Amino acid sequence: MNFLSQSILENTIIDLLWFTGICVFGVLIKRYFSIVLSKVLYRVLRHDKVPIYTCIELLRKPLEVFVILTAIWLASYHIKVPKAWHLTPVEHFGILMVIWKTFQIMLIMSFSWILIRITKFLAIVFQEKAALTESKLDDQFVPFTKDLVIVALVLMTFFSMLGIVFKIDVIALITGLGIGGLAIALAARETLENLFASFTIFLDLPFLVGDTILLDKVTGDVEKIGFRSTRIRTGDGSLVTVPNRLITAQALENLSQRNYRRARYILRLRLDTPADTIKAIINDIQALVESHEKIYHTDPGKTRFDTIGDNSLDILVSYHVATNSIVVLNEVKEEINYQILSIVQKHQAQLAYPTFRIIN
Repeated sequence: MNFLSQSILENTIIDLLWFTGICVFGVLIKRYFSIVLSKVLYRVLRHDKVPIYTCIELLRKPLEVFVILTAIWLASYHIKVPKAWHLTPVEHFGILMVIWKTFQIMLIMSFSWILIRITKFLAIVFQEKAALTESKLDDQFVPFTKDLVIVALVLMTFFSMLGIVFKIDVIALITGLGIGGLAIALAARETLENLFASFTIFLDLPFLVGDTILLDKVTGDVEKIGFRSTRIRTGDGSLVTVPNRLITAQALENLSQRNYRRARYILRLRLDTPADTIKAIINDIQALVESHEKIYHTDPGKTRFDTIGDNSLDILVSYHVATNSIVVLNEVKEEINYQILSIVQKHQAQLAYPTFRIIN
């Protein structure tokens, strides 16, 4: 016992052993503790389509950091700073105050990190549940809410550090910003405009996640509606990010809300094609279009003798396909085009091509 009572740097050996033991214990149990706590949370919030390792991977790192910091904090009560070092007390500005406040910031940030990761896991669970419903509204509401909660947690973390670490009256700070608050409001104007625009999108529902939209010169599928911007995947695979305030400020066409898509093109026949042959071809094409199973029969379209051109007799072929998918539209167009060629060949007509007349 006399040995344990001996002093090293004004700390007894038993106190140093306590400090070292608690720190080592924290390092040893951090992984086990983080995995066990992750499994407990998973059992509370589990979903069949979300594997347990997803929860563990999200929470393991922040929980390990929090356990180590907590162990260091508890261990620090067993030792004291030697007076011989002549360091300024922790209550006054100096190296001890800097160390202590830095440690407090790290502890608060690690706890906030845990809450953010829990929010992300909850978002994954609710996203899987939303996928089981027919409505697309919940599919876009989940990521929006996740982003909103994360932003709120970050702001709460910032104000917590001001209040706990730096002893600042946060409420008085916010109410007394004055001109500084006006400057911050002006700087954050676009962010607030985007936020309000996102609420407008959710209330008016001009489009949902998965819809194909035409905005200005951008056409693509909506992948995500965030609280600041909307992501659109174009036909060539590019990802376009558009601020929400711009979406609500201009005309938008929701292509997914259409009952049909139109196909319209010109069939050019040679100038020497007889009128009776043209009439027969037009009648056969119209019958073909009207009998096709994927044509929008409420308004199937028309086939007409459109123009007598310089090099061709032009037949306008126009019809509506009962789909909003460009893939299905192209498939139907291909089927009908093959059959139109067969009709032209059946009537022994020929497609036109540019000709030139040489005048002597």
